[in-house]
Amino acid sequence: MGDDSTVVLTDIRAALASAEKEAQQKPAALLVVGGELNGTIFDLNDDEVSAGRSADNTIPLEFNGISRKHFILTADDDTFIVQDAGSKNGTYLNNKKVEVPTPLQKGDMIKLGSVALKFLPKGDPERLTYDKLNLEANTDRFTGCYNKSFFNNKLDLEVKKSKVTGEPLSLILFDLDHFKHLNDNYGHDAGDFVLKEMAVLIRSEGVREIDIFARYGGEEFVILLPKTNLKQAFEISERLRRLIADHDFVYDAKKLPVTASIGVADYRKGVMTGTDLFKRADSAVYKAKEGGRNQVQFFRE
Repeated sequence: MGDDSTVVLTDIRAALASAEKEAQQKPAALLVVGGELNGTIFDLNDDEVSAGRSADNTIPLEFNGISRKHFILTADDDTFIVQDAGSKNGTYLNNKKVEVPTPLQKGDMIKLGSVALKFLPKGDPERLTYDKLNLEANTDRFTGCYNKSFFNNKLDLEVKKSKVTGEPLSLILFDLDHFKHLNDNYGHDAGDFVLKEMAVLIRSEGVREIDIFARYGGEEFVILLPKTNLKQAFEISERLRRLIADHDFVYDAKKLPVTASIGVADYRKGVMTGTDLFKRADSAVYKAKEGGRNQVQFFRE
């Protein structure tokens, strides 16, 4: 075998070893197969996981034919045991109705209503392929943030959860100020640089792991903050405003003027849907712009 072939083979082995190591860090999961949630992955991080129509389930699935609490998974060594939770239409494992608690094996298919879920054990290398596809489907390729579609789904889900649990939920919405002028004065390449640089800045220093940071469109971004009240969200927003205003956005040896107008709203009486919460944050952004930009405003009745 020649030197080039040896190098290639070594590289392949290294890549496979790296992938295997990465896979070993992944928890067991359920993969949605078919339907509008096709490709969605639900990690099984808890010792007990419930699935059903109600938003307080670990895996909420609001579809016809699914009971409020449909089935339960219980951790057992390196796998999970599935049992029906008294559902109306039954839980099916590989097309057989689940009558008694049953351990899951790699590739097992759980069916409830019109939804099918494939079991992926902990450390399964197959998981990496689905992770990549999931990331591509849910990510804005330009900035690396989540995309609008993913955000809207999460927003609706988190509002439903807050209705059930009573836990606080806040939303931050912000626009970069005078972005059109920046493009006109410094060029669209400079504008693109600012969007990417700002996204990296916020991801590295501005959001928690549980937050959903997404590009909503153009120079408009959103951050969904579970378990966060309005006061906390306002403080986070002010920190983000300063983070953006104080950062040196330098492109082609020129420091670019970059600030943001930020609006904050939270889940409370009058918020029935994710759209309601978004409209409130949007209204607060408008107030920030009216007030002179580069500031934070929260929604007022």
